[in-house]
Amino acid sequence: MIRWLGGFAGFVVDWFAACALKAPPPGRCMEEAYRIGVRSLPVLLTISIFVGTNLCLQGYNAFVPLGGQRLVGMFVALAGIRELAPIIAAAMVASKAGTEMASQIAVMKTREQIDALEVMAVNPLWWLVTPRLYGIMLVMPALTVISIFTTVTASYFTATIQLGLNGAVFLEFARNATSGFDLMTGVIKGFLFGIVICFVSTYCGFASKKGPEGVGQATNAAVVISSVVCVSLNYLVSQVLYG
Repeated sequence: MIRWLGGFAGFVVDWFAACALKAPPPGRCMEEAYRIGVRSLPVLLTISIFVGTNLCLQGYNAFVPLGGQRLVGMFVALAGIRELAPIIAAAMVASKAGTEMASQIAVMKTREQIDALEVMAVNPLWWLVTPRLYGIMLVMPALTVISIFTTVTASYFTATIQLGLNGAVFLEFARNATSGFDLMTGVIKGFLFGIVICFVSTYCGFASKKGPEGVGQATNAAVVISSVVCVSLNYLVSQVLYG
């Protein structure tokens, strides 16, 4: 673990030294943004819908014995906007785009294409990491907002259609319980999660062993480590902003 952390820190420092102030490859950032964002959207919407419906059901069952059915909107808004939506977006992007990043770079390493880039005097970190980083930084806040909207909307329809709650009361409590700061918190978390997913996934690809086994190990490590780090970072950000 210490060896991995040292290698990862060196990888990030090398990227900053070589690429932080250098323009990304033209056109590739939007290509990566499309690949990361649009292709992750169907699974993100599906998961957000069912998380929203389940969140509403569980909140309703918790508040009914206390006579607080009206508080379901507040519960859904607070949990969805502050915590669940950013984590859902991070988990889906890590499992879809993060594994793709790690596997692509690991395959390139196996085929010695990374060595070929160095021979052509092209910095592999600049060519392979920078577009993915800028692309995921661009789309993760948007995916987080989409997840928030989908989660709350699914909860609203579950509350009004299935549970028979008053829709106006649901929206009133949801609006009064949250503010623009809560939405900004979710967006900030999504932005930070995107950076973590990109650096972890690309590092797993660069540090992989050659061959099919190395590609599989890099892909698995990318999604596992990204998920663990994002969940831990979620707690730290919440502690800083709300502690």
